[in-house]
Amino acid sequence: MGRENQSHLSEFLLLGLPIRPEQQGVFSALFLGMYLTTVLGNLLILLLIRLDPHLHTPMYFFLSHLAFTDITFSSVTTPKMLMNMQTQSQSISYAGCISQVYFFLMLGCLDSFLLTSMAYDRYVAICHPLHYITIMSQSLCFLLVIVSWILSSASAILHTLLLARLSFCGDNLLPHFFCDLATLLKLSTSDTTVNELFILTVGVVVITLPFACILVSYGCIGATILRVPSTKGLYKALSTCGSHLSVVALYYGTIIGLYFFPSSNYSNDKDVIVAILYTLITPMLNPFIYSLRNKDMKGALGNILSRGTFS
Repeated sequence: MGRENQSHLSEFLLLGLPIRPEQQGVFSALFLGMYLTTVLGNLLILLLIRLDPHLHTPMYFFLSHLAFTDITFSSVTTPKMLMNMQTQSQSISYAGCISQVYFFLMLGCLDSFLLTSMAYDRYVAICHPLHYITIMSQSLCFLLVIVSWILSSASAILHTLLLARLSFCGDNLLPHFFCDLATLLKLSTSDTTVNELFILTVGVVVITLPFACILVSYGCIGATILRVPSTKGLYKALSTCGSHLSVVALYYGTIIGLYFFPSSNYSNDKDVIVAILYTLITPMLNPFIYSLRNKDMKGALGNILSRGTFS
């Protein structure tokens, strides 16, 4: 539906996923199950870290913030997508769309910074174990999280303000299941040069630099591991990093594939499918990859269950 004669659109129409109408019910149930798994899995992580004193360490402090971020990040887009699939109503208000862009960008950036903080924590734990408690103090952990929130919020606010100044006078069809910034820029009738330059600049700060820091951290960890004489020490070092590396590969792999190697205007379906991967599947897998397979988390869960059974 076009709005050719309006100076400003009051709503957008989300075309959703490239799914045939007869398959909507099946995929709706599937995505609902994945979303509930994401929420419940990450809530379990938060509960275990809160209740078990053994998990009150820098690593799990960052993990608790990552779990909260994953819940909210997935909640920014998934409930609206599920509602649209059930009601066949594709509309989203202009204000709702702008708000969705802000929270999506802010939480996505926050994920990147938290993963970097966790990589630094692993670097200090493996490369400087004798100074770990001194370096990874409570004040430093709080500082890293606060700075992550501030940088993420500032980046998202600037993106949103630059987006809000654009005009949308023509077609209001968004070939996506949420208000994706890149898709909105293609739809705008204004000059988007400043927005595109800002995306490149901020992308270096919130994606490229944190990813480079993670690579450097694991380069140092790898060099340290190679100097470990015992097989047991080698296995222990790898086990502490394997889960985090899996999450990093999932997160940055999808982001790099989507934004650094974008598809053409004629193959937008690929972008939509990749977006499902990092908005729904990655947050769902994080509890299994990073926590629920972890011995400390399993032990904490067992202690709480046995405590409840005993009570």
